[in-house]
Amino acid sequence: EVQLQASGGGLVQAGGSLRLSCAVSGFTFDGYVIGWFRQAPGKEREGVSCIRSSDGSTYYADSVKGRFTIYSDNAKNTVYLQMNSLKPEDTAVYYCGANRMGCSAIEELYDYWGQGTQVTVSS
Repeated sequence: EVQLQASGGGLVQAGGSLRLSCAVSGFTFDGYVIGWFRQAPGKEREGVSCIRSSDGSTYYADSVKGRFTIYSDNAKNTVYLQMNSLKPEDTAVYYCGANRMGCSAIEELYDYWGQGTQVTVSS
């Protein structure tokens, strides 16, 4: 059974940091792209970052470039999203997803999703 388990969310003040984790099971980690998306209240889900585990290639949305870093631990089948210099506008439920097509912010390409983890950034 394919499972993605997102964790690491919480409440943090503006300027603070959080690290999200996406633990993957039920499929071979290599060859898949793991992406992070977020959805704020009243807004559509948006792609934040993704990584192709086989070669480490990454994508970042403009809104998070220079502040967020995505990386993978292939031995643990886990992808991390290190979020620094957090802003109130980063507040959202963060989801991780997996696909075999490629690193993309297009959520329709993703075949599997984990449950969300809430990130709240106070001003």
